[in-house]
Amino acid sequence: MRLPGPARSALDRLPFGSPAVTSASDAAAGANRRVLITGGASGFGLALATAFLERGDRVIVTDLAPTDERPAAVPADASYLRLDVRSEDEWRAARAEVERIWGGVDVVVNNAGIAQGGRIDLLTEEDWRLITDINLLGVARGCRTFAPMLKAQGSGRIVNTASLAGLVHPPSMSSYTAVKAAVVAISESLRWELEPYGVDVSVICPSFFRTNLAASLNASDPAAAEFAGKLIDRSGRSADQVAAEAMRALDAGTFLVLPDGEARRSYRAKHFLPVAYTRIMRAMGAKAAETARAGDAGPGDVGAGTTGTSR
Repeated sequence: MRLPGPARSALDRLPFGSPAVTSASDAAAGANRRVLITGGASGFGLALATAFLERGDRVIVTDLAPTDERPAAVPADASYLRLDVRSEDEWRAARAEVERIWGGVDVVVNNAGIAQGGRIDLLTEEDWRLITDINLLGVARGCRTFAPMLKAQGSGRIVNTASLAGLVHPPSMSSYTAVKAAVVAISESLRWELEPYGVDVSVICPSFFRTNLAASLNASDPAAAEFAGKLIDRSGRSADQVAAEAMRALDAGTFLVLPDGEARRSYRAKHFLPVAYTRIMRAMGAKAAETARAGDAGPGDVGAGTTGTSR
């Protein structure tokens, strides 16, 4: 979200951060933690896996490739396991593998997801079902699978990857913002539910950064998909940079992690500059309508919508 220069400067000076807590899991940071990451063979998940490994943690990377066809990008010192987050059976298998090799887990990162954008009248029922099954229910299944283990241990952390789109809701991306907002809500609810058991929760909400997420964009609204892909590809931030900021926030015990300046400014603007925020969103809606009409009328430069990036 583009803000005028003075507004950007003012928002940058505001303090930001949810209250940090010091817990058993935070105190164990860097102490050979046992970490499971979904969607960890590429993009943001791979960047997080690499960051954990560089600290001396033990990591299981999961993704869609079969276990015996380990993706080449997965670091050599990480274990690899197939896990389709839509499958209850594969979640149970992942928990069994964690119990077998480690006897427990310290950090569960629910990161797997897809991108999606489009005008509400062009998004199909299947679009909604797919993104809900992966981006929302995939997170819920991960939390449900490992919460009993973490509670029994009396320590650990669940980290859910959401998006700035879960906090700031631009036009032409209703399905994506809906599921990402739900991930933020699940995370806050679980924060208070699990705190009495010594289990912490964090949710990461980055803005656009360069990743392969654009490859998963749906084709129901080509104008939205094309524009979203451009925004992702043109970002000046890499997945490694965003992961480094996220790791610092996790070390501090932060609940709501906004790991880049654009995300922090946009979130602050919504809360502290509501008139400016409304004006910007209204302009985005008008621009989306204008470019959508041009795209629907024939070939040309289109940009009907956008989808925030979190993976």
